[in-house]
Amino acid sequence: MKTFVTRALAVAALSVVVAAPLSAQELKIGYVNSERVLREALPAKAAQTKLEAEFGKRERDLNDAAVKLKAAADKLDKDAPTLAETEKNRRQRELVEQDRDLQRKRREFQEDLNQRRNEELAGVVERANRVIRQIFDSEKYDVILQEVVFAGPRVDITDKVIKVLNTPAAGK
Repeated sequence: MKTFVTRALAVAALSVVVAAPLSAQELKIGYVNSERVLREALPAKAAQTKLEAEFGKRERDLNDAAVKLKAAADKLDKDAPTLAETEKNRRQRELVEQDRDLQRKRREFQEDLNQRRNEELAGVVERANRVIRQIFDSEKYDVILQEVVFAGPRVDITDKVIKVLNTPAAGK
């Protein structure tokens, strides 16, 4: 709801600015699709690859542990009719404990992954903002927006930002 209100206010403010009479010169507006930049720019892809390399083994280990836990649960279900009550209860407690441990490890993994993803994306966003600022200054824009409801291709400079980010040493 807050995002909708913020966008609505931004559109209203921009409408006022655009509708206001301009003295002898045009208002130069640009728009950048941030989501597309974070999906398509090489620095963003490199950050994703780095995260996959850093967290891939840990994720595979968790998946393997989940498969083993499922196999143990299936074995208990199969063996349950022939087991003594105490043995069945002991194995059930072990499975519950293993499941609790696995869930805890998954939460920790997700928290660590989210924290690292945020760190990596913050670097990409910082570089993208420097590139946007360079384009803003060099091409004499009056305003460049990143959050809009609608934007036509005439004002969309996303491709330009991605192109600059994809060049070596861009925005560093």
